[in-house]
Order: sequence, then C-alpha cells, then structure tokens
Amino acid sequence: MKEKYCKDSFVVKTSIVLPPNTNNYGTLFGGKLMEYIDDVAAISAMRHARKNVVTASTDSVDFLHPIFSGHSVCLESFVTYTGRTSMEIFVRVIAEDLLTGERNVCALSFLTMVAIDQDGKPSEVPKVIPQTDVEKELYLSAKERAESRKKRRAETESFAKKFGTSLPW
Repeated sequence: MKEKYCKDSFVVKTSIVLPPNTNNYGTLFGGKLMEYIDDVAAISAMRHARKNVVTASTDSVDFLHPIFSGHSVCLESFVTYTGRTSMEIFVRVIAEDLLTGERNVCALSFLTMVAIDQDGKPSEVPKVIPQTDVEKELYLSAKERAESRKKRRAETESFAKKFGTSLPW
C-alpha cells in the first residue's frame, strides 16, 4: 500500500452562514458546525484511504469565537496520522466577516475515522507522510492524543455499563 502525503487529503469547504442555520443570537448552531466538521473530515479520510469511512471519535470541539449570520465559515482538514485502519484528521474552522475582512479561528478539532471494506469491516489504510512544520508537529503529537482517546473511550464504556439501558432515568 503506497504512502501518501498529508496534502493529498487536504479539503477546504467554505459556506456563507444564513439565518436558518443560526440560533436566537444570530450565530451558527454548534450542531451545524459539528456537521460541517464531520463532513470535511470524512472527505479527507476517504481521499487518503480511497475507501468508505466511519467516524470513530471526535475530540472535544471548543467554540473559540462565534460565527455570525452573513459571515463565511471556512473549514480546512487533512489526515495527520494513520494507524493500521484508522486515521486522525485535523480540522481548522475560520470565520470571516465578509464586509470588513476580519477573520477568527473559531474551532479546532481532531477526529478519528476508520476505513471499512464492502462488508463493513475495518480495512488497512496507507501511511501518511508529513512534510511541513505544522504537519510534522501534528504527526509527532498524534500518539499522545490517541492514548487520551483510548482512556476516554474506556471511561465512556464503563459509564455505559454502569448506567445501562433501563428506564426511567
């Protein structure tokens, strides 16, 4: 399986924020932004693997700056690290006031996507090769994030067993 560069999975999505996608404060719904984040991450993962993918996890999304109606929102994503069947994808979200040109980083996120075959089973992915300083920094710090995800998942599974499915809450 041939290795690929981070840049080979680079995705840019830009949209204008319209009133139906905003809350009563005139800012983009957080859930809508999370949908956009998952969308670009999946495209990056599919470009890298050239296979179907599923989202395994999304690290926390901290909303650093509101995204107002009438502004543009630009998401950039690329694969930063690969395991045997999984890929870590970095997403940066930038908003721009189209009238003044002011730009703000509104969110950063890391997602883990898993490539799957025709039977829905995990499938191997090519290794990724970082080239730029940013890509190298993200690549080198990926294992630490992966360990944090494993710990968080174990805690979540423990809570799921503890709380179960019985009703009422």
